[in-house]
Amino acid sequence: QVQLVESGGGLVQAGGSLRLSCVASGSILSISAMDWFRQAPGKQRELVAGTRSGGNTNYADSVKGRFTISRDNNKNTVYLQMNSLKPEDTGVYYCHVVAATLVGPITYRNNDYWGQGTQVTVSS
Repeated sequence: QVQLVESGGGLVQAGGSLRLSCVASGSILSISAMDWFRQAPGKQRELVAGTRSGGNTNYADSVKGRFTISRDNNKNTVYLQMNSLKPEDTGVYYCHVVAATLVGPITYRNNDYWGQGTQVTVSS
């Protein structure tokens, strides 16, 4: 099993910055994907930014140029640096990881894992 612990959310004024962190722990063989999603009240959860083991990153159009995703593979940690925050960035931010874990002596399985979410509130 894999556990994800997020931190860094909070209340900030428009134009401010926050840095989210997500640490993955457990019997992890490898992590192929680490992403940040968010869900605003009354809206569906959406992908904010993602990073793959090869280094590729992708961003939602609404955050391009303002948010930066990065990962530390040695620490199984993904970060989301959020600058120039806007009120519409408000929501619960979730860490999502695709990780391989051992399920037998020589067998592994890839599964999706989600963090508990961290609240980001941007005031106008």
